[in-house]
Parts: sequence; C-alpha cells; structure tokens
Amino acid sequence: MDYVRLSMPVGETMFTQRSIRRFRPDPIPMDDIRLILEAASKAPNGGNRQIARFLVVTDRALIREFGALYHEAWWAKRWDERRWTKLEDIPPEDKSYRAAAELADEMKDAPCVVLALAVPPGGANSVIPACQNLMLAARALGIGSVPTTLHAKVMDRFHTLFGIPKDTSFHFAIPLGYPRGAFGGSRRLPTSATTFVNRWGTAPAWT
Repeated sequence: MDYVRLSMPVGETMFTQRSIRRFRPDPIPMDDIRLILEAASKAPNGGNRQIARFLVVTDRALIREFGALYHEAWWAKRWDERRWTKLEDIPPEDKSYRAAAELADEMKDAPCVVLALAVPPGGANSVIPACQNLMLAARALGIGSVPTTLHAKVMDRFHTLFGIPKDTSFHFAIPLGYPRGAFGGSRRLPTSATTFVNRWGTAPAWT
C-alpha cells in the first residue's frame, strides 16, 4: 500500500508541522499529491456523508490568477479588522501578520494549491479533519503547507475562476510546496493554560 511511504512517526509529524509560507518552485509529483489526498479522504466526517471535495491546482497561469485574488482578499480582511492597507501599516513586532503578508505576496508562486470545499450541506466539521490529515501527510513527505481563507469580496470571482458551483462551499486554500527554510516546532501556549479537567477553570494535574 502507498501509505507505507508515510513512515514518519506520527509524533514527529505533528510536533514538527509548522505553517510553511515560503516555497521552492519545484513541482510536486502527482503520485505524492494523490497520496496526500488519499490520506485526507480517511479523516472522520459527519455521518460518513463524505461531502468534502478538493480541487488541486497546479496550472501556473491559474495559480497566478488565484494569487492575485488571494492577495486582494488578504488585504481586504486586514482592512476590515485593523484598517491596514500596506505592509508598512503592520507593526514590526507583529511577526505573525508580517509572515502572513509574505504569503499574500508569494501565493502566486506556490507550485500547488489545494482548495478544500464541500458539497451541500457543506459543513466545515466534515472538511477540517480532512485538511489536517492532508497537511500531516504532506509534512511526512517533506512538503510544507498552511491553511488559509478568503474574503467575501472575491468569492464570486473565485467560483468563476475555477468553475465551482455556487452551492459548493469554500473552506480553505492550502498551498503546498517544498519549503524555503526548515520544518520545526511551533510556539504555542502550554496545555496547562488551555486545558481544564471535569469543570471549567479546574487546572490539570500537570500544571
């Protein structure tokens, strides 16, 4: 079975998966893309209705067009949230937003973008687990990823660009590529600060 190629220990896969926003231009073999999507298909989903759909985009011209839409959408969200319109508006210490802004510039050059969608009833609960499986499988193959969203401002053009039916809901755009940089741990709050036991506010024993 192809899944034997995903031989990286699950702990290493999860603990070294980080958001990758800078990619080398090298194309991803279609056999690897197929394996990543096979892993996504094995995720839990509500009632086993299997409503998740994935549109794999590798055509350079289409990715460039999508990249322009994504750039517009990213800055539209920043305007809604913070009234930012350009990189200079983002405080220098806000490294997460600055990294995300870099992806807005680089999306057009990603070697592959996977669009995670759902046919009606379109619930995210049946798509999100599949996306995590997809990204973990990518990590095991040395391929970076990051889940991203769009803005209402571009959705009609997005559906038109890819011929997506209007009743098919969009959930994530996931660029895939071999990283410029390295995988590694992510900075997260300690679980002692985010976990309760039996009752809200009751700290776990490992606090």
